[in-house]
Amino acid sequence: MRLPTKLDFSQIVTISFTLFAVIDILGSIPIIISLKKKMGDISAIQATSVSGGLMLLFFFIGEQMLNFMGLDIHSFAIAGSIVIFILGLEMVLGIDFFKSEEGKAGNVVPIAFPIIAGSGTLTTVMSLKAEFPAYNILVGIFINLIFIFMILRSINFIERLLGPSGISVIRKFFGVILLAIAVKIFKNNIGF
Repeated sequence: MRLPTKLDFSQIVTISFTLFAVIDILGSIPIIISLKKKMGDISAIQATSVSGGLMLLFFFIGEQMLNFMGLDIHSFAIAGSIVIFILGLEMVLGIDFFKSEEGKAGNVVPIAFPIIAGSGTLTTVMSLKAEFPAYNILVGIFINLIFIFMILRSINFIERLLGPSGISVIRKFFGVILLAIAVKIFKNNIGF
């Protein structure tokens, strides 16, 4: 990890957009709405805090933590892809695999992990350390957390805006996309 000397706006933009694309909170809106129907209200603060904490944890000690547990990045990615695949099946088939969680545990699994801070996000955070100074990466993470919080906070408004039929169409469409992403993550990590 290179030591930060100063904040670099162009690097922060690059890091922020990279994380934004990997996290794909906009693409996760139908999943979050679907989970909200099962779990009740989603705590934007709790889901954002937990996902931010996971990103920071993996930024600082991710590789060492996985090594300590005898795991590698590829195994971690495959496990995350299986959870994402099951969520995609739920969306496409209308079957419930995940039962509603007691209390606010559902904000942590599967919303904070693996939807927001999934294996792709966490491995991206760790790999950015090889390219950019730490301060710029931390600012990029913080920018994404603000955007995640705003989306989660507005989920009721977004749900009303789309309406039941709009949500149903988007849910099935993004369910197929989610299945494809899960298969890609699985395929890219299975041979290692």
